[in-house]
Amino acid sequence: MKMLTMVAPLVLVAQIAMGQAGKIAEGKYKIDLSHSKVGFEIAHLVIATVDGKFTDFEGMIVIDPKLEKSKVDINIKAASINTANEERDKHLKSPDFFDTVKFEKVTFKSKKVEGTPEALKISGDLTMHGITKSVILEAKYTGSVKDPWGNERIAFKASTKVNRKDFGLTWNKAVEAGPVVGEEVSIDIRLEAIKEKAEGK
Repeated sequence: MKMLTMVAPLVLVAQIAMGQAGKIAEGKYKIDLSHSKVGFEIAHLVIATVDGKFTDFEGMIVIDPKLEKSKVDINIKAASINTANEERDKHLKSPDFFDTVKFEKVTFKSKKVEGTPEALKISGDLTMHGITKSVILEAKYTGSVKDPWGNERIAFKASTKVNRKDFGLTWNKAVEAGPVVGEEVSIDIRLEAIKEKAEGK
C-alpha cells in the first residue's frame, strides 16, 4: 500500500510531463543555425565511416493547428560541407561530387506530415546536385522552452537514409576490400527554431 502511495504521484507527474511534451505550439519558427545541425555519415573503405556536416543553412518550420498541415523548409549552402579534412572537402565540392559552383543549394521541402509529435513521418522533396527525389524523415519533437530573452523555442531531431547515386553523385574508386566510398548516406538532423513574434509585439 505504501508503495502504491509513493508511485502514484510519480506516475501522475510523468503523465503531465508527457502531455506537455506532446503539444507543439502553432506558429512560424525560424531555424536557429547556431543551435542546429545537418550532418551525415557514409562508409569509407568498407570497414569504417566518415561523417561530416553542412555549416551554413536556413529554413522555416510552420506548425499548423492541424499537425498534418505543418511544413518544413530547409535551404543548405552546398559549399559549406565540412568533414574536417580540407583536401577531402575540396574534392566533395568539385564536379566529382556536389559541383557546388553549378549546384549551390541542397534543399528539403516537406509535402506531408503524419503521426504524432513523438513519432513523425515527414515526407518531402530532397533536391541535391540538381536532382529531386522523395524522401521520408523519421522525426521526433523533443520539446519547447522560453529562452532568457523571452523567445519561444522548439526542437526536433530527424533522420533518413539516401543513396547518393540517386542524386548523380556517382564518383568512386575500388580497393581490395571494395569501394572507397559507400553508396548509402545516413542523414542526421537536429533543429532548434525560434518562434516569430507577431507584429507590434
